[in-house]
Amino acid sequence: MALSEPQRPPFLLAACHFLFHFLATCSWLLPLASPQRITDPAIGTAPNQEYAHSIRLEGDIILGGLFPVHSRGGGGVPCGELKKEKGIHRLEAMMFAIDLINKDTELLPNITLGARILDTCSRDTYALEQSLTFVQALIEKDGSDVRCANGDPPIFAKPDKIVGVIGAAASSVSIMVANILRLFKIPQISYASTAPELSDNTRYDFFSRVVPPDSYQAQAMMDIVTAMGWNYVSTLASEGNYGESGVEAFVQISRETGGVCIAQSLKIPREPKPGEFDKIIMRLLETSNARAVIMFANEDDIRRILDAAKHNNQTGHFLWVGSDSWGSKISPVIGQERVAEGAVTILPKRASVDAFDRYFRSRSLSNNRRNVWFAEFWEENFGCKLGMHGKRPGSPKKCTGLEKVGRDSSYEQEGKVQFVMDAVYAMAHALHRMHRELCYGYPGLCPKMTNIDGKELLSHIRAVNFNGSAGTPVVFNENGDAPGRYDIFQYQSTNRSTREYRVIGTWTNKLHLNVEAMQWRAGDPSLPASVCSVPCRMGERKKIVKGVPCCWHCERCEGYHFQASEFSCELCPYEQRPDANRTGCQNIPIIKLEWHSPWAVIPVFISMLGIITTTFVVVTFVRYNETPIVRASGREMSYVLLTGIFLCYAITFLMIAAPDVGVCSFRRIFLGLGMCFSYAALLTKTNRIHRIFEQGKKSVSAPRFISPASQLVITFSLISVQLLGVFVWFAVDPPHTFVDYGEQRTQDPAAARGVLKCDISDLSLICSLGYSILLMVTCTVYAIKTRGVPETFNEAKPIGFTMYTTCIIWLAFIPIFFGTAQSAERMYIQTTTLTISLSLSASVSLGMLYMPKVYVIIFHPEQNIPKRKRSFKAIVTAATMSGKLQKGGDRPNGEVKTELCESMETNTSLTKTTYDLRTEAPQRPVEVENRFNLKANARSAQTSSMAMDTWDGRRAVRNVTPASQRSPPFPAAPRHSPHRSGVFSR
Repeated sequence: MALSEPQRPPFLLAACHFLFHFLATCSWLLPLASPQRITDPAIGTAPNQEYAHSIRLEGDIILGGLFPVHSRGGGGVPCGELKKEKGIHRLEAMMFAIDLINKDTELLPNITLGARILDTCSRDTYALEQSLTFVQALIEKDGSDVRCANGDPPIFAKPDKIVGVIGAAASSVSIMVANILRLFKIPQISYASTAPELSDNTRYDFFSRVVPPDSYQAQAMMDIVTAMGWNYVSTLASEGNYGESGVEAFVQISRETGGVCIAQSLKIPREPKPGEFDKIIMRLLETSNARAVIMFANEDDIRRILDAAKHNNQTGHFLWVGSDSWGSKISPVIGQERVAEGAVTILPKRASVDAFDRYFRSRSLSNNRRNVWFAEFWEENFGCKLGMHGKRPGSPKKCTGLEKVGRDSSYEQEGKVQFVMDAVYAMAHALHRMHRELCYGYPGLCPKMTNIDGKELLSHIRAVNFNGSAGTPVVFNENGDAPGRYDIFQYQSTNRSTREYRVIGTWTNKLHLNVEAMQWRAGDPSLPASVCSVPCRMGERKKIVKGVPCCWHCERCEGYHFQASEFSCELCPYEQRPDANRTGCQNIPIIKLEWHSPWAVIPVFISMLGIITTTFVVVTFVRYNETPIVRASGREMSYVLLTGIFLCYAITFLMIAAPDVGVCSFRRIFLGLGMCFSYAALLTKTNRIHRIFEQGKKSVSAPRFISPASQLVITFSLISVQLLGVFVWFAVDPPHTFVDYGEQRTQDPAAARGVLKCDISDLSLICSLGYSILLMVTCTVYAIKTRGVPETFNEAKPIGFTMYTTCIIWLAFIPIFFGTAQSAERMYIQTTTLTISLSLSASVSLGMLYMPKVYVIIFHPEQNIPKRKRSFKAIVTAATMSGKLQKGGDRPNGEVKTELCESMETNTSLTKTTYDLRTEAPQRPVEVENRFNLKANARSAQTSSMAMDTWDGRRAVRNVTPASQRSPPFPAAPRHSPHRSGVFSR
């Protein structure tokens, strides 16, 4: 019955007229115009001509059904082979669900559901043609141009009015059909279509499904890939909405979440050419590191891909991750068990419906004549032929009709049976809610439900909430999608000969995967890899390949950098270095000069020898304090000089000791103080000698400040300048320690060390030693000025030799000390150089100035006896004569000849007494000749008496005169003038 004019939506008029003319011109619709089509519905021997390719179940409310009973045909034929599970099992599930609903006294009471079930032949275009049957009742038919053979107008069979459609299976088919059904507001519930595109509520607003969309499935598959640690995968899709939409959803998720890169995205054509699958395998091998292959493909394509991998000897290479089209099906892996081993597949969570198993096993040719394809299924399932009209050619076996499903053939419930039944029940629950709303208390259909409004029925469909055939909730969201609930399977080997699917996890908005239960080829439990680049080692950062974020090069964090993140290296703080793995920083070890270090042992050894020797000299001088040699050395100044020598040795221990505030303080004080003591004393001595002889050239009066007390005052005044500078240094920059991390900051951080130091910079060191060096240089100048003084005058020449040697030592010190400023061994070299230089300077002074005296005191005590002193006048006269001797000198080694005593008799040998100007005591008598020859070199450094040789021009005679016969060459100083005597006695 066609809709009346007021009931028909105005915007559909144009579409209705177009579709009517389209239907009228279709060849498959011509039989509808023949009156022979009208048959008695009571005849049940065979399906009539009109419904030869469809199933019709009578009822008060008719539901449409779309099932892939046959596969896609080839060679221009729309349909191919029968699909036992996907086709027959599913459509039987719909009829079984309708039977259960019609028997249910609480669900749609007094209302019978009917059905019109069509075969889509797994082809979207053919399904579109078939689905036009569902809208025939809504199209006004104009038969004015159609006449029967006798000229009478045709009688049209009353079309079934479809209120809702169950199906289709393939997403491409559902999309085609949905575009037609939405025009006529016919709600549609799919049991298998999972394409994300169908979630678009603006384009497919009358579409719903009891299975989750591929967006959920893609998310579940992405979670599986992530859990496996795979970040480089390829995708493979069958051409069509299901495959392409699934891959697109997976790729989109990978872009949004990151971490997974697509190596290749390949598509299987609808009509693949020969060798097409081999080419696909070869292309997948171009990115061999991408072993994981994400497959959104139909069952046939899966089987042929596995066969191509086997044919190309790639068994075990690829890691297949299949969508729900693979699920836990046996048919794709038959004959390809080895190459499919380890495949991870996904399937919407389902359970087997036991009632359906009992129902289907009870089906036979006699009790299931409503299924027009059941006879074909019978032949296919049992491998026999039903009489001469059977559709299984060449089969020698005849069907008896007594075969039994599950007994004479294998049987396993198809995976989507549960969802088919849930879709039928969802439609029934929606009709029941609508009946309660429109026909409350009315048995059967009330007038308001005579013409069911599809939009109103859709609202009731979206509002249903009940437990489905497997006990799981059936609900829809605002887009008509079911919630995502998946089982994760893996195809595993149970033993050498058999393999099966095993559940290894579930996904319900979140992945729960039992990785330990997974198996790979040959039972290997280790997880295979599918990565573009191997993970970088610790301490290496990833340098991403441009355009491929999952491929990278590993670069080690060099120098003092550590791995701060997966993609970056950062510099450690200055006082730290990278740890062994370069994943963090650790404090640089702090070192100091240790006592057992070779750099310390040598200076300490020298210092110990020096201190022992200095102590021995001091003890000797104290023991023989009143002897002529000690007194002639100037006791007070000698002790000051020996103190400085001792401090020069002792500073070595402070320089090697572990730095702290106390040690640093003493270093500042004593670093330059020892040298200051030594050179201040030597400077005072040389200055005194210079002034005496310069004064002697001018007058016979003594210079000022040449007494021992004056000498001490001058010396300590010079020393006080050093101490004053140190105290100012203390005030301006209090001593403290610090760790120098730059000195041993080597290229290899493992060898880096922080050096614990006192805060004495090179500039501070120069300033501290600079004053002492100034004293040393000044002393050297005076030593040069007094170089012509006779060797018997107050150690002038030994002091000069001491200063010359000391200058050489410090000139060598400067380039060594400052030339190693960039060396990694700087601390050791500089400390050793400084301490050895100080010790050598002290040793030079000690050896040249005091060791000869100690030698005489210890080994020649006979030379260390009191001697007669001379007056200052005699000394000055000698000094004056010394100047003349120097002018007339023409002998080497400082020998000069002069007429020292012109008034003396030159023709006879007279005995003369000479005087040691250092001790101012008479020496041993020697024979006087005509000329005096004073030797400038210190020929007898080991004795305190020196002999003056005379030369008479004819012969040299040496005669020793007894002490009782000696007479002084100069008058003795008056007894009443004590201030004139003993000028050089100290």
